Amino acid sequence: MFYSSEAVLSDNQAAIHEFYNNTLIKGYLNTPAGQLFYAYAKPKQANTAIVISSGRIEALDKYQELLWELYNNNFAVFIVDHQGQGRSYRLLANKHKGYVKDFSDYRRDLQLFNQQIVDSHWQGKKILLGHSMGGAIAFDYLAHYDNNFSGVFLSAPMFDIHTKNTPKPLAKLIANLATLLGFSKSYALGQRDYMPDDFAINCLTSSQTRYTSSRQIYQQQPLLQLGGVTYGWLHAAFRFITSLNSLAIATPVFIASAELDEVVDNRAHHLLANKQKNVTVKTFNGAKHELLFERDEIRQPLLADFYAFCESVGESSDQ
Repeated sequence: MFYSSEAVLSDNQAAIHEFYNNTLIKGYLNTPAGQLFYAYAKPKQANTAIVISSGRIEALDKYQELLWELYNNNFAVFIVDHQGQGRSYRLLANKHKGYVKDFSDYRRDLQLFNQQIVDSHWQGKKILLGHSMGGAIAFDYLAHYDNNFSGVFLSAPMFDIHTKNTPKPLAKLIANLATLLGFSKSYALGQRDYMPDDFAINCLTSSQTRYTSSRQIYQQQPLLQLGGVTYGWLHAAFRFITSLNSLAIATPVFIASAELDEVVDNRAHHLLANKQKNVTVKTFNGAKHELLFERDEIRQPLLADFYAFCESVGESSDQ
């Protein structure tokens, strides 16, 4: 397999940009609430498609390196910007506010994307790759819809969240009360418009190269920027997390946990695995939250496990 490397990432930027600008096919998908921005590419020799459900704040532009890498390894790639972020529609006047009416809206969008875009352009084996909030959306989608995915690989899925210095029960109560009192569209306490942290204090990745690259993308394209969460988003997230106890999927699952994660609570990965069938959990030592954007010593073993997982799961019987 070909693995992209931090050491030559700068040298490869021209090839990555060429792929993004001229190989990726981009478009907008109409939904009842607004348009979703998406992209896809299909190598001639591809026999497996990777459908990516990205994390909160993330735009598909951020995934250029990974999309290029997967394409060079003969995987078809499909990715969509979730509502409220990237180039997809946003519901609030302040475009920086992270907001969703209900978490189920995300899974309905993913279902529409899979039906109208992915299945229109690809007939064959498919793997769902979800990161963080996108991992939660992927699991929620698989639990509620008949689908034709052979497996789902989850990078630091958001099955529970860290609430920093606020006890979790109190955070849930505050989000619930704020929503009931009409403050669902207001920033949660401590949240603000987009303002990137310096690398030295960031909690997302230990790869300065990839962190800098991501920040440059958002700096150059201000419309991609997204700030903190609203009480409405937080309330919707907590409701989804509570619902996990009643959700189950038959699709093979691989959960990659980041040892040093300060965004999601890794304990929830093991709790879910204990209640589900056909789930593998692996912790990546020394890793921060964004496993797919970590330094090479973490990211390459992660992708090696991902490729092995793709190989290990058979084509869905629903194909």
